[in-house]
Amino acid sequence: MNTAINRRILLIDDTPTIHDDFRKILTPGPSASTDLDDLESALFGSAPKAPATVYELECAYGGQEGLGKLLDAAAQARPYALAFVDMRMPDGWDGAQTIEELWKHDPLLQVVVCTAYSDYSWDELLDRLNGHDRLLILKKPFDNIEVQQMANTLTTKWEMTRRAQLQMSQLEALVAQRTQAFQQASEALQHEMDERMLLESQLVQSEKLASLGQLAAGVAHEINNPVGFISSNLSTLGTYFGQMQQMLEAYRQAEAALAPGEPRLGLEQLRASLELDFLLQDIPQLIKESKDGIGRVSQIVKDLKDFSRVDSTQHWQWADLQQGMDSTLNIVAAEIKYKADVVKQYVPLPEVECLPSQINQVVMNLIVNAAQAMGSERGTITLSNGVQGDTVWLQVADNGAGIAPQHLAKIFDPFFTTKPVGQGTGLGLSLSYGIIKKHRGEITVHSEVGKGTTFRVELPIRQTAPATS
Repeated sequence: MNTAINRRILLIDDTPTIHDDFRKILTPGPSASTDLDDLESALFGSAPKAPATVYELECAYGGQEGLGKLLDAAAQARPYALAFVDMRMPDGWDGAQTIEELWKHDPLLQVVVCTAYSDYSWDELLDRLNGHDRLLILKKPFDNIEVQQMANTLTTKWEMTRRAQLQMSQLEALVAQRTQAFQQASEALQHEMDERMLLESQLVQSEKLASLGQLAAGVAHEINNPVGFISSNLSTLGTYFGQMQQMLEAYRQAEAALAPGEPRLGLEQLRASLELDFLLQDIPQLIKESKDGIGRVSQIVKDLKDFSRVDSTQHWQWADLQQGMDSTLNIVAAEIKYKADVVKQYVPLPEVECLPSQINQVVMNLIVNAAQAMGSERGTITLSNGVQGDTVWLQVADNGAGIAPQHLAKIFDPFFTTKPVGQGTGLGLSLSYGIIKKHRGEITVHSEVGKGTTFRVELPIRQTAPATS
């Protein structure tokens, strides 16, 4: 830091003789009595006099000129430390207005008011200029020593104030730097806490889905046994009833051979009361419908197993995504059947290397969201797929309410949901996004309010590069 004290002083007074007096006091030339002083010191042993402090004095004859010099000095980075300002200057600004203008551009400037008499009392002047700590008064005619003392004290004060301000600025910068570092650390900690909470929530959700998958697989396994023997029994029952029909037909022919009389009449009445002809027609139909129902149960069981794939959840494998879409659709059929019709626009797909149960979870989330987007009128959900180069794509489109533009950028954010409290966790699409990213794929959305929403999932066919020979 430069330790040289700023000795630059500005004098603003409209009287030329005042300028001459200040030059003699503040910028004295070589003393004519220097030789006598040296001789006196040699003869009488007195200490040599300290040289008088020399100041850099610049003069102005009016307030406007003084302000111009102050601005020029600031532009050259050579500010004045002190200004002596005459209070009464008939042409232009008076001393009070001049000081106001000077302080507008340089609040650090120390000022001495030079006056024999003033249009203001001293208290009025201090209150007007709010200069209690920067303003002194020098009564005319003034004493040389008094001017020198004021110049020395106030230039030193200016320098101390400037250094204090510099230190304060450095301290403020350090505080701002520390505050910023603390804020960044706090934000980093908050980000880490948010990520941890998100991971914990996703883990809980994933564990719930895994538990549901295990439960579905277990239920499917348990249902398979009774479904198997019911289906077998129905087939056997159909065979037995066919044999019974042959016997009943033989009895009917024997009945026709009986002579008219009481035995024949009794048989005819019994057949009518039992509605035997109706039973012969209805029982095969009942058996057929039961076998169809068992077939549907078997398909649901198969879809549950295909959907959960618990036995291979953590293993990449080649899977038929179209079959997975259909299995998932059957699982959520109850969610859809009263809200929308499903239209399938499928094309043949190659098998894709993936985690099938996780892709099924994504499809389930998208289908359920599409069903929930329907309004009071029944809508349409369109499932489509396709192949594009080394990727396959799946789309779930609905003609429901659509998503507002301000929400589109947030729908994959954790915990963001537009559903009422208690009807959504805000994790479904976030988990789906994570699953697709895990598969090195993309999930995008296009939506228009009142027209509907389309989610598109793109997945690479192969996760690992094929071996090269």
